[in-house]
Amino acid sequence: MPAPLTPDTVRRAPKVLLHDHLDGGLRPRTVLELADAHGYRQLPADDAESLGHWFRQAADSGSLETYLETFAHTVGVMQHPDAVARVARECALDLAADGVVYAEVRMAPELLTAQGTPIEAAVEAILDGFATGSRDAAAAGTPIQVGALLCAMRQNDRWSEVADLVVRYRDSGVVGFDLAGPEIGFPPDRLPEAIAVLDRAGAQRTIHAGEAAGIDSIRAALDGAHAERLGHGVRIADEVADDGTLGTVAQRVLEEQVPLEVAPSSNVQTGAYPSLTGHPIDRLHRLGFAVTVNTDNRLMSGVSASSEMFDVATTFGWSWDDVQTVTERALAAAFLPDDERKRLLSDVVLPGYAALRG
Repeated sequence: MPAPLTPDTVRRAPKVLLHDHLDGGLRPRTVLELADAHGYRQLPADDAESLGHWFRQAADSGSLETYLETFAHTVGVMQHPDAVARVARECALDLAADGVVYAEVRMAPELLTAQGTPIEAAVEAILDGFATGSRDAAAAGTPIQVGALLCAMRQNDRWSEVADLVVRYRDSGVVGFDLAGPEIGFPPDRLPEAIAVLDRAGAQRTIHAGEAAGIDSIRAALDGAHAERLGHGVRIADEVADDGTLGTVAQRVLEEQVPLEVAPSSNVQTGAYPSLTGHPIDRLHRLGFAVTVNTDNRLMSGVSASSEMFDVATTFGWSWDDVQTVTERALAAAFLPDDERKRLLSDVVLPGYAALRG
């Protein structure tokens, strides 16, 4: 008999996470301890429970701009390499304990340099933390692989520098490039020379598009930035009519099976959709779009990979078939060598779901 789909069984299910921000997933107690260690005096609360509540409440604003302001505090306590490495280690441990077997976690290293940390040292601290956390998770019986995605901030002009770092560190744990930050007013093809760096090196990339902005942003991500995946991408639903008729960009995304890194709770928080029940993730999934389920920012949204998957599944009546399908889609879209992808599928994902399905 299949196991019932419950919070515990979903946590036990092997999951693949493609869209999770390092600076959006800190433990509240870690924020407090790093603030104390490094003299950061601007936190809005002085105990872990109150601080965690503040982050969720502040992020629940209905505005992407206000949501992004919460990162001033998490980034504020990550201005030293030891702090970055600790946060990255704890990220790997927390995801592994939640049943995530492969994750790509993103961070903009330029945000970690305000107090003089060289950008290369920031990248190396991220990679060291992920490696240490992965080793510790394996020792605890919850193995995980974590790859780093390096973000350039759309509103800044350091895209080429970050693209160079992606290429330089891609044999050390960096798996790809991303553009993050305010989508409106900063198109993903604004600095084509950075995209050319990635193109010349054959470096992989996912681009935030179709979250705060709509179809034009998605088109620019595909055509101008040569996006292989769309970070969020959910506004592709703007081109899906009530009768299922698709606009030209939506038809292309469906036919090419461009992976959508959908994070429903985050989309509701930032005002893209009024509620989970009003979110198009299920509709897109049923139409055959390459939907994956993601956390975006675990601290700000108060979610985990398991809670997000469970909430989507119960809201829309998903079965284990649906949960396994979105997991396999995410693995297929991961920036991994084919042999490693096949190993994870055959040795981890398929046996994990077989055990749950009975």
